[in-house]
Amino acid sequence: MRVARVLWTVVWMCVAAVAAAQTSPGATGKAAAPAPAGPASPAASASAGDPSELVRETAQGMLGEIDKHRDEYRRDPARVAALVDKWLMPHFDTETSARVVLGQFWRTATPDQRQRFINAFYHSLLSNYGESLVEFSSDRLKIYPSRLEPGRTTATVRTEVRRRAGDTVSVDYSMRMTPQGWKAWDVVIQGISYVKSYREDFGAQIESQGLEKVIKRLESGEKPGQIAAQAKG
Repeated sequence: MRVARVLWTVVWMCVAAVAAAQTSPGATGKAAAPAPAGPASPAASASAGDPSELVRETAQGMLGEIDKHRDEYRRDPARVAALVDKWLMPHFDTETSARVVLGQFWRTATPDQRQRFINAFYHSLLSNYGESLVEFSSDRLKIYPSRLEPGRTTATVRTEVRRRAGDTVSVDYSMRMTPQGWKAWDVVIQGISYVKSYREDFGAQIESQGLEKVIKRLESGEKPGQIAAQAKG
């Protein structure tokens, strides 16, 4: 299950997905994402058009930088955070995904708790698993074209990632049109939804400990996967 959660984490950090899954067969599971949005991504020109092209441009840009400087990122994994902020964060609807993950607890949370949860959740995942991106290469990623009807404000971008063992993992991105263009808010790996999975796990911990306690655990650097694992006893 640990590998499954790493898989989900890396996927939610975008199309470089499944890098962590290459370490073990049969990984499917939970996930999450990186930190709050920064400046416009170099792929922003595609954000108002075809969502598949947005995913493709983002993937090519980010993975291209990794290919050029892979040894540097290996020596200093902390630099991956800047890469994620540059390429990925402008295209993720972090508030929508966090709102769905928290469910009923989002409605009773204060504005400060909401923002702290978003920041702590994504920063924790990035700091714990972000270096997995360094070992991923673009030749293992296949992105299928979108079939989008005019006027649609939601879409699914289907992708497929080939693991080192040779088998493939389906990774689908749930997208929605926002004032800033297309953004992803959920990731479905082999039919399992990131937001639904973490909603169940975090819900149990918040019920027993309270939202503030869970946020503080994330802020202290505890992995979301560890918190969620406790919910399963």
